[in-house]
Amino acid sequence: MAAFNLTPSDPSTFTLTGIPGLEAFHIWISIPFTMFYIIGLLGNFMLLFVVRKEQTLHKPMYLLLCLLAVTEIGTSTSIVPNALCIFWFNLKAITVGGCLTQMFLIHAGSAMHSAVLVTMAFDRYVAICNPLRYTSILTNTRIAKLGLVGLIRAVLFILPLPLLLSRQPFCANHIIPHTYCDHMAVAKMSCGDITVNRTYGLVLPFVFNGSDLTLIALSYGLIIRAVLRISSKEAHQKALSTCTAHICVMFMSYPSFFFSTLTYRFGQGIAPHIHIILANLYFLIPTMLNPIIYGVKNKQLREKVGKYTCRMYSPGGH
Repeated sequence: MAAFNLTPSDPSTFTLTGIPGLEAFHIWISIPFTMFYIIGLLGNFMLLFVVRKEQTLHKPMYLLLCLLAVTEIGTSTSIVPNALCIFWFNLKAITVGGCLTQMFLIHAGSAMHSAVLVTMAFDRYVAICNPLRYTSILTNTRIAKLGLVGLIRAVLFILPLPLLLSRQPFCANHIIPHTYCDHMAVAKMSCGDITVNRTYGLVLPFVFNGSDLTLIALSYGLIIRAVLRISSKEAHQKALSTCTAHICVMFMSYPSFFFSTLTYRFGQGIAPHIHIILANLYFLIPTMLNPIIYGVKNKQLREKVGKYTCRMYSPGGH
């Protein structure tokens, strides 16, 4: 077992400060955090419920939406309840094991999220460029296998982060100026050599997310080429409209992810509270908006959600 040399009083805990400089406003900050989190949970659980109930939605695209929903519920739940305990009750202590577990869940969730977005891009590519073979190429079983590959990849690549940190010596300073245990926030508390941690933590997102973005760009390049070959303007719009929701989700996810990753290393000019608020919103905003975006853009899903919503609010719930 790794030895953590923290403080004589309680060597087994770290302290999460919340949002540095805005401690007086924690209660007010908790209001949008709570709203975003609850809306996100309701939207994603509704999506999961409707897809599970409706046999007609047991298709690859909707299974991918469910996978995205589960990933987002997991990552946001790894962060928000703990942050709200800091904001509401000033409960700032977290065990070393709890901290490393939270770190793993957050970063593995981000990696899994990226893997799902890649699979969604592949789904759109097949739907537009190979529509006649769609059902034979993308079966539910194949989607499940791709999801499992994404999960295994996330675990294998992210697991070294907490394992490397568990071997680091920590000195008197065990205060993490954050609402959750981000890898670099914890690494910076070490009084040992964190060169390996820094290097792996920097290379990993660029190799991981960079390769995912390359595959997504390749998929969309092939999609655009296929669309340009279609002479009908209406067919152009129909083909591209099927990609709109996926593109919106990507624009919410990747820029904020790279901003958060780079700020820890090169963003000395950015105020810590700005960075930490944005780091939290990176997990909250997509979780809240993704079910709404897909609900608005997908007619079949919108109709099914509407059916169950009407049932809930009708007399007797029938």
